[in-house]
Amino acid sequence: MPIGGAQAIGRFLDRLGPQGLDVTLAGLCDAAEEGEFRRGLERAGLGSNLTRAGMERLGFYVCVADLEDELIRALGAASVEQVVDAQGELGSFRTLQKQPAWQGRTVEEQLRRFMGSGGRRKIRYARLLVEALDLTQVPRPLDLVLAHV
Repeated sequence: MPIGGAQAIGRFLDRLGPQGLDVTLAGLCDAAEEGEFRRGLERAGLGSNLTRAGMERLGFYVCVADLEDELIRALGAASVEQVVDAQGELGSFRTLQKQPAWQGRTVEEQLRRFMGSGGRRKIRYARLLVEALDLTQVPRPLDLVLAHV
């Protein structure tokens, strides 16, 4: 279930964690959000001085950059471009690649930026990329969060 961003982890844990409905929780966060998640877990009474390993024992896993980065690396740029093409957005992606700020960057960086631009593109492509995954290539954080639940 989407929680509405890392800043919402406290409300999410209050409602569903040990002081709320006390359900088993697991989740993913971007590397940049790790501190926010750690503080939220600690405030919810789920640990203190949590390390990344401690967060993982609780079922919370950190993506290297973000989930899109994990999925792009797992699939490879060519496969991701095929998904983008199947959505009829390859032309839009090529336009992004021509922009001066994105020229000279890796295709993976360009794809990640493309996924993060536009309304709800990030959510839509996360589902599409997961569907395109070979189940033997599931990124570590996603594989572990699924195993936890």
